Parts: sequence; C-alpha cells; structure tokens
Amino acid sequence: MMAFLKKEWMELIRTGRVWMLLLIFILFGIMNPAMAKLTPWMMEMMSDSLADAGFLLTDVKIDAMSSWTQFYKNIPIGLIIYVLMCSGIFTTEYQRGTLIPVVTKGLSRGKILLAKAVMLFGMWTVLYTLCYGITYGYNAYFWDNSIAEHLWFGAACYWGFGIWVIAVLILFSAICDSNTQVLLGTGAIALGVYFIGMFPRLQDYLPTKLMDGMTLLQGGAKPEDYYVSLAVAVGMAVLCLVMSCICFHKKQL
Repeated sequence: MMAFLKKEWMELIRTGRVWMLLLIFILFGIMNPAMAKLTPWMMEMMSDSLADAGFLLTDVKIDAMSSWTQFYKNIPIGLIIYVLMCSGIFTTEYQRGTLIPVVTKGLSRGKILLAKAVMLFGMWTVLYTLCYGITYGYNAYFWDNSIAEHLWFGAACYWGFGIWVIAVLILFSAICDSNTQVLLGTGAIALGVYFIGMFPRLQDYLPTKLMDGMTLLQGGAKPEDYYVSLAVAVGMAVLCLVMSCICFHKKQL
C-alpha cells in the first residue's frame, strides 16, 4: 500500500496539480488579509463616484474580523477548485486501464481505495491548514485575532465540511466512469443538501451548517450548536466510504 501511496504522490507532482493547488491556497491565504487591508483605500478611490450617485461614505473599520470574513468567502472557492482538480483521480485510471495490473499483482481493491482516500483527505488537510495558517499569521501581525470567538472550532467545522464533500467525491469516483459524471454527482449532492439546509428546522442536522463559521466567530452561536451537524457530516462521510468500498469491489476495471 505504501508503494501505491508513493505512486499517487508522484502522479500529483508529475501532473503539476500539487504545485497549482499549493499556489492557489497560498494566494487565498495572503488575499484574505490583503483584501481587508486594501478595503479603505478602495473605498476612498470610489468615494467620488459613490458621492455622485448619492451614497454617503462613512469611515470603514478594518480589523481581524474583516480578514476572517474574506477567509470564509474564499475557502469555498478553494474547495471547489480542489474537487475539480481531483475529480479524475479514479476515472483517469479506469480509462487508461492502469489499475488492472496493480490488482493482478495482488494489491487489494480495498487498499487502492484507502490509499487514494488518504491522499485526498491528506492533501485537503495540508492545503486548508496552510491557507488558514497564513491568514492567521497575517491577522496576528496586523490586528488582533482574539476579537474572534471560537476561532479554532470554526476552522475545524469547515475542514469537516470539506472532508464530507471529498467523501462524496470518492463515492461517485467508485461508481462513475468519467470525471464529468463524478463532478455532476458530487455537485448535485452538495447543492441538494445546501438547498435542504435553507429550511430552518433542518439546517442543524446537515453538513452545510459547518460552512457558517462567521456566526461562531462573531459570537452569534456556540460550538454546541454545531455538534449535531458535525456528527452527521462524520457519519455521512463514513457511510460514503463504506459504500465506495462496496461499489469499487464490484467495479469493472
């Protein structure tokens, strides 16, 4: 299995995906405080145009919360890019037939699935931590992170949401034959759960609640309010992996 993990890692390097993802998440990490820092300057540049249109500008207060707002706006884009770039991690091998000799040589399908899952979860964890760490460091330098409540728990919640999305991606990768089908299936589930979560009575029981980190940071919610949705996300992720294993064992390679 370790040899297959190494092969997966070398494939990410060879295709350049790992470097592109690192660059994107580093840029997002820098952009979050940068956008907050530049907001007063941009508002000043636009002041004349806004005044002519009848808008009255007041002083804009910028602090660490402004940067964290940018973080929670940008990290969903990062997750979407990650899913797009990793959607072919299984299907490319189906189309090339490269899994057949690996299975023939004795590596079980379960270990293949596990190795790819470890790679996907591991990469998401590293990229997310990198983006979060850069934003946190800049915020600590320019402002004061202590004004944000439950900062680490909020970060853990969105990481958990990403884990759930990746588990859904793995499930459809075990079922579908092309990355287009994988993306359609993953997107349909994510959007479906998102729209269901718009009903107030249901939102506390769905993984999409974990996306709302700013409410935690602003003190509008407590960590206990997220425990159920976090447990649901973990349970659904485990269920997706179990179903992936079953489907992958029956998959025609």
